[in-house]
Amino acid sequence: MSTVLGIVKEQERVAAILAVDIGGTKLAAAVVDLDGKIILRDRVPTPARDPWTTLANLIKRVQASISDVELLACGVACGGPMTLNGEKVSPLHIAAWHDFELCSMVAEITALPTFVDNDAKALALSEGWMGATAHLQNFMAVVVGTGVGAGLVLESQLLDGRQGNAGHIGHIIVEPDGRACLCGGFGCLEAYISGPAILLQTGRDPMYAPANVVQRSGQLLGRACASVAAVADISRVVVGGSVALGWGEAFFQAANTEFVLRSKLSFLAGVDIVPVGLGNSSALIGAAAIARRKIGET
Repeated sequence: MSTVLGIVKEQERVAAILAVDIGGTKLAAAVVDLDGKIILRDRVPTPARDPWTTLANLIKRVQASISDVELLACGVACGGPMTLNGEKVSPLHIAAWHDFELCSMVAEITALPTFVDNDAKALALSEGWMGATAHLQNFMAVVVGTGVGAGLVLESQLLDGRQGNAGHIGHIIVEPDGRACLCGGFGCLEAYISGPAILLQTGRDPMYAPANVVQRSGQLLGRACASVAAVADISRVVVGGSVALGWGEAFFQAANTEFVLRSKLSFLAGVDIVPVGLGNSSALIGAAAIARRKIGET
């Protein structure tokens, strides 16, 4: 009887993915099943110093908290730039990491096949899987938070680019000879609408930015999206990230108005800019989707 019970118990184990989201202000980890349901999650602030120790402890804590779950792999979403497959990452908003060997470090502590990709590309995967673009084949997903990034999906395929960094919309020039950006350039979108940029402009948390700053930020996003849409022939832009979602309707209205103003080609008619469909869960589901995508390829 004990053998039979043991077999039954083994059959009931849920297959899932360990998902990790690395941001400039928070580190999050979760266990996500293959249907995109978050079984459990945890998060901590991103420390200014030694983020790896904090992240490793978080991952170990989440991994130790599960039972009756079979982890197939670990998916990690992180800001870029990075080398192909996230072997080395250099997030602009985590100064302590330069050519940090994130993939191998996470694989070592989890003992799982580990896959790393850009956080905005992860958002594109999650929204295309079960979010606001699940019914579309051509779209862009944008993150506006500590940084500004994007993932491009064309003909249902996420674009990687030569080194895996396709979609860095935050470094489209929206103001020639404009503000200095952390990337070393000038006039980048990220230098105007990211959380740190708003804090620098206003001296306030982005959530309390004046209405005119929110309006201007929306206009700049709409301007950048118009350029991408004209090049990539997409049908929707879906936007997430704590800053964009915190600003809400006024931000999205300004972005859409500017997009229409700048987009006069006939094939751009009807393109809209909308909030993510998965809300605050989009980042972790996206991290799981990174591993899900790689598992599917193999």
